[in-house]
Amino acid sequence: MKKILIISVLVLLASCSGRKEVTQYTIDQFYKNVNTGFSAFSPDETRVLVSSNETGIFNVFEINITDGSKRQVTNSTTESLFAVNYVHGTNQILYSADKGGNENDHIYLLNEDGTTVDLTPGDAVKASFSGFSKDKKVMYFQSNKRDPQFFDLYRMNVGEWKEEIIWENREGMEYAGATRDREMIALVKSITTSENQLFLLDRVTGKTTEISEPDKPGMYGASGFTNDKAYFFYTTDVGKEFTYLVKYEVATGAREVIYETDWDVMGGWLSENETYRIIGINEDARIQIIIIDQTTGEEVTYPEVPGANLNNLLISESEKYLLLSLGTSKTPGDIYLYEFGGTDLQKLTDNLNPEINPDDLIDAEVVRYSSFDGLEIPAIYYKPLMATKKNRVPALVWVHGGPGGQSMVSYNPIVQYLGNHGYAVLAVNNRGSSGYGKSFYKMDDQNHGDKDLKDCIWGKKWLQSLDYIDTAKIGIIGGSYGGFMTMAAMTSAPDEFKVGVNLFGVTNWLRTLKSIPPYWASFRDALYTEMGDPFTADSVRLYNISPLFHGQNVKNPVMVLQGANDPRVLQIESDEMVEAMKAAGVPVEYVIFPDEGHGFMKKENEIKGYSQILTFLDKYLKGTEEEI
Repeated sequence: MKKILIISVLVLLASCSGRKEVTQYTIDQFYKNVNTGFSAFSPDETRVLVSSNETGIFNVFEINITDGSKRQVTNSTTESLFAVNYVHGTNQILYSADKGGNENDHIYLLNEDGTTVDLTPGDAVKASFSGFSKDKKVMYFQSNKRDPQFFDLYRMNVGEWKEEIIWENREGMEYAGATRDREMIALVKSITTSENQLFLLDRVTGKTTEISEPDKPGMYGASGFTNDKAYFFYTTDVGKEFTYLVKYEVATGAREVIYETDWDVMGGWLSENETYRIIGINEDARIQIIIIDQTTGEEVTYPEVPGANLNNLLISESEKYLLLSLGTSKTPGDIYLYEFGGTDLQKLTDNLNPEINPDDLIDAEVVRYSSFDGLEIPAIYYKPLMATKKNRVPALVWVHGGPGGQSMVSYNPIVQYLGNHGYAVLAVNNRGSSGYGKSFYKMDDQNHGDKDLKDCIWGKKWLQSLDYIDTAKIGIIGGSYGGFMTMAAMTSAPDEFKVGVNLFGVTNWLRTLKSIPPYWASFRDALYTEMGDPFTADSVRLYNISPLFHGQNVKNPVMVLQGANDPRVLQIESDEMVEAMKAAGVPVEYVIFPDEGHGFMKKENEIKGYSQILTFLDKYLKGTEEEI
């Protein structure tokens, strides 16, 4: 691999060409950007507990909200550690971590002296934090310790840290929230990926009540209880194209729609003392929020960050502060603090590398184009700033994960890196993507690698309609399900794309669907309904759409990146796909990370992998291998 330059390369473009003067940045510069996510306010609300990868791997930090100063709490150099919460009344902190990306997360207790205790031990155990009791004396968590397939609900008394199971998941349900005392639990049972059932379990009486209406199938999602347990809130798409928010009276079963719009309502949550209701909306590939003051019924207004997409929010227990993670397509998410009743947003982080001028990056645009059958396909488009009629650029079709995922208008470092180096990127939200209504979402059921792939091919045709795109130089790239789509394109439509970049993509659906992690058991039947059951006659279609069995059809160069510890897409899938393509005689480059899982967490691995992607594209798509 060629040496990566540490300094920026200033590209001066001739004014007569109409090209914009752009500074190109190295992969090292892009990965000096920081990713920071918050999890909790300190008990006295003077600090915020966050996870940050500024050390090259995620560690736990605290940010002082008065002056924005940051203190590193953990010092891991091997595993990513993610902040969970403070243990009130102590100087202890909870964090979570897995081993090498195997997704078997455990909850750890960090003591004041720096020692740690694994609160949820076990080689094959996966656990997740589920909150504290109102008095903070009890911690709740979910774990599949009893049965690897199902997650039960446990409690631990703070200080004693001895687990006690309080709900056994014997019927393949999914825990979806509870009252503060956990006496009433919301449970979801998957039917298909677009239909489920919602229940309330009263642990005191043992009675289970179905909230979903049997004669009105659809999607239901839990959205919390009132403090007095009189009302339960949920989202559903029953009878409508988009999800909306409903209030359910527990005693009578009365229902009332309390918020709906022409986009999916993600949920509606109440603050600690119910002063505020937060409503999240997936609006045309951006997450937007509405905050309603429950005492006045008026919407709370606060200063906006232009073009920002919401990544996360948190209202402090005193209801004095609002914490927001906001990012744009040109800037990674930063943490902002707003004091209710105030006029300013206080920026607590500066996650963009100061060496990078955001004016050199691409402002993503939501576009739409017609597919092969006239269906309108939404997409996120990144046009390189140097692209002109006289300086035509190569392009890539980007396919998100899933199935059922969605590309959003948010910061994507590899897309910006490629765009900064002269590649246009069209992030396609093909049929089957979420966020555009339930009809659109179900359009790829048992049709994967066919019409959804044609949506990507017609995305390529849309790119070819642009006069500044080099129409002969268009490739396809994607991760996970997007990696499958990449390989489906290279095997079943081998003349369409000049190159393919497959990041940990499924290539053998028969193996993948038979070897899904045990803790996906509650979702397995729903996944089989959408994708096909590998133990039935569906296996014929699954064989036919699996790229591995058609490797001999590949004509153009392919690059594959894979984590050795991936529990979802096993390394053997990529190993075999690479061998099949090599047997076909096409150029193949294969990068394996021994310490990663389904996606890459360590900066050194991202730098290595993504810099090699650019080298690969410069050689096989752009046609000129350049120093990066």
